[in-house]
Amino acid sequence: MKTSPAKPPVSVAKPVAMPVPLRPLDELEIPRELDGHTGDNRADPARLQIAAHSDADAIRCFLVEYDRSPGTFRIYQRECERLLLWSLVECRKPLSSLNRQDFEGYLNFLADPQPAGLWCGPKAERATDRWRPFVGPLSESAVLTAMAAINSLMRYLVDAGYLLGNPLGLIRQRRRKMSAEAAGPLRAVASTDEVEKIERFLDEQMWQAVTAAIEAMPRDAERGRDEYERARFIAATLYMLAPRAGELESHRMNSFREERGLWWWHVVGKGGKKAKVPVADDMLKALIRYRKYLGLSAVPRRDDTTPILVSVKDRSPITARRLNQILKKIFSAAAELLPADAEHKKEKLRAASAHWGRHTGITAKLDSGIDERFVQKDARHSDARTTQRYIHEEEERWHDEAQKQRLPWSGEK
Repeated sequence: MKTSPAKPPVSVAKPVAMPVPLRPLDELEIPRELDGHTGDNRADPARLQIAAHSDADAIRCFLVEYDRSPGTFRIYQRECERLLLWSLVECRKPLSSLNRQDFEGYLNFLADPQPAGLWCGPKAERATDRWRPFVGPLSESAVLTAMAAINSLMRYLVDAGYLLGNPLGLIRQRRRKMSAEAAGPLRAVASTDEVEKIERFLDEQMWQAVTAAIEAMPRDAERGRDEYERARFIAATLYMLAPRAGELESHRMNSFREERGLWWWHVVGKGGKKAKVPVADDMLKALIRYRKYLGLSAVPRRDDTTPILVSVKDRSPITARRLNQILKKIFSAAAELLPADAEHKKEKLRAASAHWGRHTGITAKLDSGIDERFVQKDARHSDARTTQRYIHEEEERWHDEAQKQRLPWSGEK
């Protein structure tokens, strides 16, 4: 009786374990062989200008540079985390070993993160297991934002003596050339910043709808009154001071200061630039009203570290993202109050964000007749000069000019 030869055992493919779990940067535990201490693109350690011996440490050094700009910090943190995780999980190599071809693959990945079940999920708190780096595929504009953030990281690491070179720079040059070729003949168009300044603001009719929407907010319960008073103050601050959303998140009440009988808002803005903006009488009244509602003194002292905008739950500072959510809700309600023949304005309101408030405030200053050079100072579009704080005559005239702007409010005479 013949016996058939034994069949070789059937091998069952085992799932490949990920080198690291998909977790935020501060929770990552990266194996020694992937941490970048011997990355292919590492520069001579003698050139190192930052206290970083791993890719994660280098990213943290980069992010610290933006800790005074919460909005920029969040964008850079998100994009750095995404790139680092992709490098570890998909390429299985340190970020400091990525080359030009890797970055080309990453840009394609951003447009369609696969497998979606691994990389994508609904928005969730960073501390939870539900957190994922992506919600879904990125739009073209979001990919460009990611590219800009990553390029800033790579240039910083080169300048800091951590990396030898920036492979992403090669791709950016090629893509710029391709974009120019695809666009065809050059056309005379306004720059993006100019378009935003002209278009992304609320005119008088839209602003009145916003204040009317705030006045219509329910106030029969404590929470409703809290939200109403905060909304009033938010609107007044955007209209009168034209701040950036991140500045309202990062600053405290003691940034409002009295000097020689005049009130100013001292602000550290984009790029860490220090400036001050005159607080007109209507803005001071709005500040006093909000503070008294919160149970605070009428005006802040130098040691008052109360957030400028507080959560109605626990008095913690609200984030720029939360501010945008609050304003989106108000703008949507305001759109419903506009007449039927203002459909284009309804659409603008529904699309408006917190930054539109800044543009609205700047536009309102110009429309109120304030001298253009003082509006330029208020908007902080040019560098602030330290010596100007000593020119009292100029500051008093500047402050007088600010009084030309008033805060129109629905239902008030």
